[in-house]
Amino acid sequence: MQNFKRVTLLLSLCILSLLNVNYAAEGSGDLANGESPFTAKASLIRYWNKEVHTGLPKSAFLLSKASPLSPVDLAKFSKLASQNALSTQFPAFCSSAKLFCFPDLSPSLEKHDQDSHFAIYVTKNFTNYGSDRAGGADSFKNYSDGINIPVDSFRRYGRGAAGHDETFSNYAPEANVGDQSFNTYGAGATGGTGEFKGYNVRINNPNLRFVSYSDDANGKGQKFSTYTEDANAGDEAFTSYGKNGNGVPNEFSGYGTSSNVIGSDFSNYGETGNGANDTFKAYGVDGNVPQNNYKNYGDGGNGGVDSFANYREKSNVGDDSFQSYAKNSNAQKVDFVNYGKSFNEGTDKFTGYGKGATGQRIGFKIYGVNNTFKEYARKKDVTFSKYTNAADASTKKVTSDSSVNTNKWVEPGKFFRESMLKKGSEMPVPDIRDKMPRRSFLPRLIISKLPFSSSKMGLIKETFHASDNSSMERIILDAVEECERAPSPGETKRCVGSAEDMIDFAISVLGRNVAVRTTENVEGSNKNVMIGSIKGINGGRVTKSVSCHQSLYPYLLYYCHSVPKVRVYEADLLDPKSKTKINRGVAICHLDTSSWSPTHGAFLALGSGPGRIEVCHWIFENDMTWTIADAS
Repeated sequence: MQNFKRVTLLLSLCILSLLNVNYAAEGSGDLANGESPFTAKASLIRYWNKEVHTGLPKSAFLLSKASPLSPVDLAKFSKLASQNALSTQFPAFCSSAKLFCFPDLSPSLEKHDQDSHFAIYVTKNFTNYGSDRAGGADSFKNYSDGINIPVDSFRRYGRGAAGHDETFSNYAPEANVGDQSFNTYGAGATGGTGEFKGYNVRINNPNLRFVSYSDDANGKGQKFSTYTEDANAGDEAFTSYGKNGNGVPNEFSGYGTSSNVIGSDFSNYGETGNGANDTFKAYGVDGNVPQNNYKNYGDGGNGGVDSFANYREKSNVGDDSFQSYAKNSNAQKVDFVNYGKSFNEGTDKFTGYGKGATGQRIGFKIYGVNNTFKEYARKKDVTFSKYTNAADASTKKVTSDSSVNTNKWVEPGKFFRESMLKKGSEMPVPDIRDKMPRRSFLPRLIISKLPFSSSKMGLIKETFHASDNSSMERIILDAVEECERAPSPGETKRCVGSAEDMIDFAISVLGRNVAVRTTENVEGSNKNVMIGSIKGINGGRVTKSVSCHQSLYPYLLYYCHSVPKVRVYEADLLDPKSKTKINRGVAICHLDTSSWSPTHGAFLALGSGPGRIEVCHWIFENDMTWTIADAS
């Protein structure tokens, strides 16, 4: 009986195999000789043949995004997904499916009880480094340098040390997506110094956490020379900084300078410190849409000095909140030399400023537009040398300052007018390179079984091994919430994690006669190019398209949305000197900008405002636009 069952199963598999081979053979000339018809690519080709009714060749670009899972792995992981058990074999799934995943950190038992000097050090989790050291010095010259996705954790660094110095010369620069934390740094230390010369400079999408920095320290100076300069789109937090410190000088020379859309949280900074000396020379200066949140700054401090030399100067929009500043402190000297002299007014809010303080001197020399200082208007111990209120700002815009470059955050060539797109003209091209981690689509068979909603965050985090308060948790939540956001007026949108889902959405908007296009390569990025031959898609007539932009997520996820009233072009991009072709760019021109924000980067770069001009841009690497296929 058992043998009969086995024979029956084998016969069934053989019949199924023959049927699939015949099915795959129908119009599947795109498959290389000997390639299995059971792969995700073969399935995608069959789906294209069935759903897309055009004589144009299939997009090699789209086919390259198909999942690399073998037929055996596809069956195995599909079964695990249906059982909500993918997490049990997550490392293997991540590797086989080419996903973006953080490694699971395991505790490091390394001990460094003598001076250590690392010239080059790659990502590792330190459970206990330099604790209870007496004298001496430890240094890291290049820590996680050149790592695309650095994941670092220092649980205890320099804790309880006496007269000990620590230096990080270059910590994780030029990283792409970072997840880094110091649980306790220099806690309870006496004397000595700690310095970060370059911390996560030019990182893209940071998630950085200092849980306890220099708490309960005695006379130990800490300094950050450059902290997250030129960073992009992420978060950083100090939960407890210098708490209960005694005579501790802390200095940030540059914090978040020239960063783009960064959220910064400082909670319990210098709380109940004695004789503190804290200085921020440049905090959030020249930032774009920063979000800064201070809670309990200098609360209960005694006889200390706190100073911000330049806070958020020349920044664009953004939000700031100071809750409980120098509250219940004694004989503190608190100064802001320059606070919030920015352009394109954001939101500033101070609550609990100097409340319950005695023997205090609090001063602002220059303070930007704000309407939340009403409770301090009659305080004798608070002085404002120059305060720009809303009425002043309405008659004299801060943006009139010639030193402020209002379109600094818009790369040259990122937006352009349709008239600039003509043969023989020269124009700058922005950096069109894809900076996201390389990933692949998942097969529809698997993705249909995976949770994807904010109400199921627990299951999603379990599946992708995203721990609480980690970068991966934030990445997942940001993507899910953006996908769940209600569409804008006139917009049709959908997030897709499989090529088949993308095809379905494109044909639902445009019909079955569709073509997908993207810029051929990244040549010309950050350079001037000459426009060669130009082709207007659909004869250059006004049309509609479906644009698909990558979202950061463990698997390849696209945010696709309908774009009405556009013209789409393909143009040869030439080297201006040799006149040789270096790229074939795809550009889309939005003819109706009436619903765009007045502060949109296009209007900063080109002037004008919503509904008054058309705006064009190139399709970046790995993004794409779908249109009705040309008759030819």
